[in-house]
Amino acid sequence: MKVCAITGHRPSRFPFKNDEDDIICKMLKIKIENNLISLYHKGVRTFWTGGAQGVDMWSAEILISLKKDKAYSDIKIMIAIPLEGYNKTWKKQYSERLKNILNYADDVVVVSSKNDSKEELYKKRNQYMVDKADYLLAVLNRNRIITRSGTQMTITLALNKGIPIIIVDSNLRKT
Repeated sequence: MKVCAITGHRPSRFPFKNDEDDIICKMLKIKIENNLISLYHKGVRTFWTGGAQGVDMWSAEILISLKKDKAYSDIKIMIAIPLEGYNKTWKKQYSERLKNILNYADDVVVVSSKNDSKEELYKKRNQYMVDKADYLLAVLNRNRIITRSGTQMTITLALNKGIPIIIVDSNLRKT
């Protein structure tokens, strides 16, 4: 059974920010879903996401929706969280969404401890997911790539491991 790790930006790095009703956000989610379905047809059944706002959350919600369809019922949704309580400063709506995702997850792994620095927390989470993966699905805004971002770090880890990387670029235009 093949495994895919998913990485991507938080909402602030996209032109639509937190407006999930924006047409570009809706189109991006369709692109994510199409890529997840394509990976499924390549034999991927297990998907790891990091539990962050933005791409991690959207991908997990899409996978939950797919899994409810009998055709995709064998999907495994795995969540690697950096630390218990890492979401304590989130707005209530995002914490509730995360809680729902964790309830649907087949497994939730906490990869760090309180003793790790914030940077180490996320680095360990990203490394953990890449170590498990046969593919990486990376969703990003190519105009907003920052070399010290978690998305860029995860892509670099996947490149070093030599696994295929599927890039989904959010640079879509409203027409």
